[in-house]
Amino acid sequence: MFHGGRNNFHAQKCSALPSNAQGCAFLPAGWEAGCIAARIRVISSPPPGAIIDCQLYLASQVQTIPFADISEHVGRPDRFIWVELKSPDIQTITRLGDELGLHALALEDAISTHQRSKLEEYEQHLFIASRTVQLWESRMELGETHLFVGSNYLIAIRHDSGSGYQRVSERLQRRPNGIKAGTPYALYLVLDLIVDQFRPVIEGMQDQFQSLESQLMSGSKPGRDMLERLYEMKRDLTVLRDAAEPMQEITQNLIRLHPEFSTKELKAYYRDIHDHSVRVSAAIDRLRISTSDAMQFHLASLSVKQNESVQKLAGWGALLALPTVVFSLYGMNFDTMPELKWPWAYPALLLLTGAGVLVLYRRLKRRGWI
Repeated sequence: MFHGGRNNFHAQKCSALPSNAQGCAFLPAGWEAGCIAARIRVISSPPPGAIIDCQLYLASQVQTIPFADISEHVGRPDRFIWVELKSPDIQTITRLGDELGLHALALEDAISTHQRSKLEEYEQHLFIASRTVQLWESRMELGETHLFVGSNYLIAIRHDSGSGYQRVSERLQRRPNGIKAGTPYALYLVLDLIVDQFRPVIEGMQDQFQSLESQLMSGSKPGRDMLERLYEMKRDLTVLRDAAEPMQEITQNLIRLHPEFSTKELKAYYRDIHDHSVRVSAAIDRLRISTSDAMQFHLASLSVKQNESVQKLAGWGALLALPTVVFSLYGMNFDTMPELKWPWAYPALLLLTGAGVLVLYRRLKRRGWI
């Protein structure tokens, strides 16, 4: 379980927000999706377009700065700027581009959602788009995070209703092992959090699958509802796989092509993100295969049930066929049927027919056809 609550420490809201962009403070939230058991309490969430954080790290000190003052600190290696935005409007993105000198194509991508996960390199910065998944307010929350990565700044733009990146801000202030609060470490924290948020979702789906599997193996009557639930689960797993897999390529590119961010002291941390993303994708693939197998098992169970029903119908049809054939002979109005003159012909015929039906019934019963 991960926590994204906001505490009242040094960070505060940016002071240069328009009146309609003042964000409410947000605290840990709780959820439960299907059989997913992960509980946190929801207090409130910031409105769309809010500037969640706008912080300056300088000489082991953290202070909140106005959004309009970002450009004064850009390019100064002794300073680091951390900004988190939630679903910003065009005006906010335009101001951001003016303050940091961001590329127009990257700004266009940051405004629109449904971007494919990617890492693009521009002259002055990197642009990273990543799909995100987390549990939020009793459901699986799908979203996107867009990152502008510069020499001394990191801008995180998220398009979701989740817990945000307050945990990143908190860890930046703690700075374990004497790691400098700069772009390389902040980028690692954001990517690590994105990957870690897959874990409770996958664990919840595993619990849900085990529950469905138990119902399948319990011998309960199979139905369409079970097949629909398995298909919905497989569809959700496909969405998870599409969101998780590109992170492997993003981290590999950072490690191989961008040593200014994947520094010597942090390279092991970035490799750890890559390892976690590989394990997340492997877990999703295993669960998808298991879900497909369960669907095949369910369809096979339906086929077996149908065959059993056909067998029973065929068995009873055979029992009815014997007396039907015998008695239909006497409806053909032949003139020469000597047994019609015998006094015991009718009882003998009934007795022989009944005996034949009884023998056939016992044989069919022994073979499970009835």
